[in-house]
Amino acid sequence: MINFNETLIRASSVGYLMTEPVAKADKEAGLLSKTAQKHLLDVYISEKYNRRRDIQTKQMKKGIEAEQESIELLSMYLKKPFTKNTERFSNKYITGMPDIIDDRIIDIKSSYDLWTFLGNLTDKLDNLYYWQMQSYMWLTGKTKATIAYCLVNTPDNIIQQEKYYLLKKMDVISEESPEFIQEAMKIEFNMTFDDIEMEERILMYNVSRSEDDILRIEQKVIRAREYLVDIENTHKNFNK
Repeated sequence: MINFNETLIRASSVGYLMTEPVAKADKEAGLLSKTAQKHLLDVYISEKYNRRRDIQTKQMKKGIEAEQESIELLSMYLKKPFTKNTERFSNKYITGMPDIIDDRIIDIKSSYDLWTFLGNLTDKLDNLYYWQMQSYMWLTGKTKATIAYCLVNTPDNIIQQEKYYLLKKMDVISEESPEFIQEAMKIEFNMTFDDIEMEERILMYNVSRSEDDILRIEQKVIRAREYLVDIENTHKNFNK
């Protein structure tokens, strides 16, 4: 028997819970948003049936494979050697594993290309990342956190995969065709960034700890657990 009242929400997904309902009446009633409900269905399936959707985009794949290179880039930029944290933290409500723990929390985001990297030049940090940082600070007791967007070379296996997809799309005889070679060179150029100054390949957003927002996380997790129980009861009694 699963006790959903003890379910821990991952720090990386706390932001889904923090979205507000569209309708004013639903917000005033303290209801969860459709975004939160959709995410909690995934949590329910994971908790009860140990099933997880295997979704991995090329952007996600690069984020995983290029993480160490991004950490090294940030270390050079800040002139301070950072290492990847491997410890998972949990409290009574949430769980998470920050990328770097120093005098502050640092979370690495390895951008897929120059367009997605520069797309982060905004005044406001992505809402999902803001709540992720509040969660990490809550878990570790830190008062400051930083999101570091890093632009590092795409791993060669991903570049080769993109070239393979290109070859399949092009109406050419082989990969020796001049037309393919020219387009393949464009792919490689757009996915490697050694020609760009280091200072232009890092964007840092600082987040300060907010006790009010941490309290809001706690309250949302309690409400999320109630919703998980509702799903369980509905599921069990649906055909009765």
